[in-house]
Amino acid sequence: MSITPESVKQLIESEDYGDRLRGVNQLHDIDPAIAFKYAQRALTDENPRVRYSATSKMAQLGRQDLNTALELLRLRLYNDPELDVKAAAADALGALQLAEAYPDLVQVYRSTNDWIVHLSIVAALAEMGEPQAVELLEEALQSENELIQVTAIGALGEMGATQAVPWLEPFIDHPEAQTRLRVAQALSNIGGEIVRPALQRLAGDVDLQVSESAKQSLGEMGE
Repeated sequence: MSITPESVKQLIESEDYGDRLRGVNQLHDIDPAIAFKYAQRALTDENPRVRYSATSKMAQLGRQDLNTALELLRLRLYNDPELDVKAAAADALGALQLAEAYPDLVQVYRSTNDWIVHLSIVAALAEMGEPQAVELLEEALQSENELIQVTAIGALGEMGATQAVPWLEPFIDHPEAQTRLRVAQALSNIGGEIVRPALQRLAGDVDLQVSESAKQSLGEMGE
């Protein structure tokens, strides 16, 4: 059976949540403008799996109308009772680079202790490229969750945040080699003479991958 806007609409309006979920998953097979309208209905579905899937789809479909997508995702971010739906809303806001949502992401980050939501918000900030985000990313570096720390390190690097170099230096001695590698990569992305002393320390790291990454960056700088 071929997938048409009519067949997808019928699934999304079904009383069976499995059908509704299948309908949301088929949104990518129909015209994006139509799919965007159908997704809006699914965003408030009574079933959390359907809402999660629809919220995730907004990362692409939201480009049909960014202002509407912003408001819809804000509602999920603030009001959805499911933490993974909140996290999906943060992911979508980042994918759509909706910097207007930065204050909302800050508020939600500071009002919840859930690590999944925190992680999604930190990752979203990296995609947004919002200069103000360095403030929240500095907070994220203090997280007890190492995955959030590593994501924040990468985000600061992607943003080229020179002010973050002193914040990253304590991680040069982190016990996990992968964290030290991420620091080396972040410093390389930031660039400039300000990162040279930290990279020189990392060039002597006991882990070959870390030391080689730092040495390569120093070589590109003209050591």
